Amino acid sequence: MSATAQTIEDMMVETSQQTIPNLPLIKTKMKATWQDGNYAKFATYMEAGATEILNGWNISKDAELLDIGCGSGQTAIPASRNGLNVTGIDIAENLIEYARERAQYENLSVQFDVGDAADLPYNNNQFDVVVSLIGAMFAPDYKKTASEMARVCKPGGRLHMANWTPGGFAASMFKCVAGYAPPPPGVESPALWGIEEKVMERLDEYFTDYSLERQYYPSWTYPFDVRKLVELFREQFGPVKRAFDCIDESSQITLREEMEELFQAHNIATDGSTEIRGEFLNISATRK
Repeated sequence: MSATAQTIEDMMVETSQQTIPNLPLIKTKMKATWQDGNYAKFATYMEAGATEILNGWNISKDAELLDIGCGSGQTAIPASRNGLNVTGIDIAENLIEYARERAQYENLSVQFDVGDAADLPYNNNQFDVVVSLIGAMFAPDYKKTASEMARVCKPGGRLHMANWTPGGFAASMFKCVAGYAPPPPGVESPALWGIEEKVMERLDEYFTDYSLERQYYPSWTYPFDVRKLVELFREQFGPVKRAFDCIDESSQITLREEMEELFQAHNIATDGSTEIRGEFLNISATRK
């Protein structure tokens, strides 16, 4: 059996009626992917934009806030600086450890936990606000993730999400990479969280009073050219690093060229630096 066939077999569970994704194994592999590279360093270039999105949500200073898919703290840390009572959760243990070190260094009181967006270790109605900035959208069990976000949010509380759209830069990049390292079969595209109709379909049972607005990620800039940016993704961004690591040298060259072309198509800088124009869906809703 080929390596590709073995991977597909590992990811699926056969039943008499249908083939369904093996979610526990997919989550294990996903955790390893996000722990690879150096996402904490990679995310520093996006933190200014994350802070701007956070501030645009106008969250009350005394709110109990949960940040799902918090990574290395690029939203949770600024939220704590703003005076909120913050808890962050992420599947990647090394990112949580880094976030804890950051909070300790800044003398911020933030609780960071390792955990699954589809199985949150918190009480019903525990948080005034639940947020996820390019995080929960990657959880493979979207139905359970939606229900968990609702379960831990107080009635009348707010949900805020920022999710990449299917036609934007990030989705195009993931599609490019998937041509060389296909994702597990049976799992819906994370970019569906960037479609207004899909968001309402997934959340309507629990939330109301929607605000859905397509925007461009703010302050997504790098002080170097596209070629160096692709190398940054190659070395530090887990999903891209894993793709390069599993293909041969000839395919690596081709993938690098395709990524450079894609990145340049979304680069609006003209001075030799890189400024990515990446569309996302800004979501706000009220818990019923």
